[in-house]
Amino acid sequence: MGCLIAAPCSGSGKTLLSLCLAAVARQRGLSLQPFKVGPDYLDPQLLTAVAERPCRNLDPLLCSPEWVQRCYHWHGSRADRVLVEGVMGLFDGRGPGSEGSSAAVAALLDLPVVLVVEASRQAGSLAALVRGFRDHGPPAVKLAGVVLNRVGSERHRALLAEALASIAVPLLGVLPHHPSLDLPSRHLGLLPPQELDDLGERQRLWAQLAQQHLDLERLWPLLEPPPPQQQVQDPITWALSALGPQTAPRSAPPLPVAIATDAAFHFRYPEAAELLKAVGLEPQPWSPLADDPLPAACRAVLLPGGYPELHAENLAASRRSLSQLAQAASAGVPIVAECGGLLLLGQQLADGEGRSHAMAGVLPLRARRGPLSLGYREAEASGDGLLVRRGQRLVGHEFHRWQLEIDPTLPATPGLWQLEGWGSPRRAEGWTSTTIHASWLHLHWAGCPVIPRRLAAAAGRCAPLPPNGSFCNPPSTVPAHPVSAGG
Repeated sequence: MGCLIAAPCSGSGKTLLSLCLAAVARQRGLSLQPFKVGPDYLDPQLLTAVAERPCRNLDPLLCSPEWVQRCYHWHGSRADRVLVEGVMGLFDGRGPGSEGSSAAVAALLDLPVVLVVEASRQAGSLAALVRGFRDHGPPAVKLAGVVLNRVGSERHRALLAEALASIAVPLLGVLPHHPSLDLPSRHLGLLPPQELDDLGERQRLWAQLAQQHLDLERLWPLLEPPPPQQQVQDPITWALSALGPQTAPRSAPPLPVAIATDAAFHFRYPEAAELLKAVGLEPQPWSPLADDPLPAACRAVLLPGGYPELHAENLAASRRSLSQLAQAASAGVPIVAECGGLLLLGQQLADGEGRSHAMAGVLPLRARRGPLSLGYREAEASGDGLLVRRGQRLVGHEFHRWQLEIDPTLPATPGLWQLEGWGSPRRAEGWTSTTIHASWLHLHWAGCPVIPRRLAAAAGRCAPLPPNGSFCNPPSTVPAHPVSAGG
């Protein structure tokens, strides 16, 4: 049935163990389906690259418990092996509770837990720590064993093994000090795989280290996939069928939709493209960093999150891409922007050194580095817009270090929605109109499939862009609803 790889806290080695096991599967010629608990984009990209299968996020808060179960069983049963990487600490969920935590997902899916403990400065105290995580609850945890990270020597390993034996918890192996296990990171997490030039060599070393230091005889059976379920719809069909029939027939051929896809914009879930295809749209990659023109005849533009602040100078130099984006907005092409994509629509974006660079100028905002905004948010729509309707309530996730400066001379308006979360007071946030949706909030569309369906309807009403990439209307700022800076 698979297992869930958890830890007492972030930085303990969950991703390292997951990558090592995925590398062993590849070495053995077996398929492995990776999953990741929670709203993460970077760990899943690494797991996708090593496993060569799209990593699926399991988040009962952003989606639903039923979606999590269907997603796990559908995709997991189609691979030779399966693993679920947890998020943060084992019991860390929304606010101070365990809702949406790794422990909650393990209980939902009835999975045993492998606890990864960073043990470089521990000996006998390890027993107290592991006992606490084993016995804490609810939800109750079925602890299959422990993998120890950063074990310094054989003597250190023997000390830790004896401590675990005293509480009858199996030691399933260690992750030693090794350069290949030091993964570089930046302000939002690990570097994505496209920035690791030595990923292939690391993968070879991860498999080798796993063979030498992990108890694969006991770990490998924990990766058995769930059995196939008969007469079950795939998760995408199930999510859309819950909405009822479409109000209009799907167009043929599919309508092209541009999705910003490059080193600056790559934070998205695989289900987004799958849902777009299912509602009659054709996702087409578009690189603002490469100064690409928008795809011919495209009917909508998606700007996902990423790291535009790290590429602000190069984005500012991409005048064709920025100009066409502004012209598309002026022409009424639907535009959906999340987090980093929101910054591309602004007037100015400051890089990490504080230097400002001109962006597309669609929205009246400037952005620069500020305090961290992080956590689940409940959103209540303030009015009807491109993707939401007044009073609609959604759950999303906010994670950014850049903050907005809004022109104070502009009139205050209700904005896209009201956001609130644990430790985050209720506030207005976002921009909306009949053709634009821009917000800091990351949504998982599997939890709100009406959104891609509404985008498809808007794309069907939109006139396609001219095939030669030229526009009749000059670029201008779209009339949208500015609000005060979020975060």
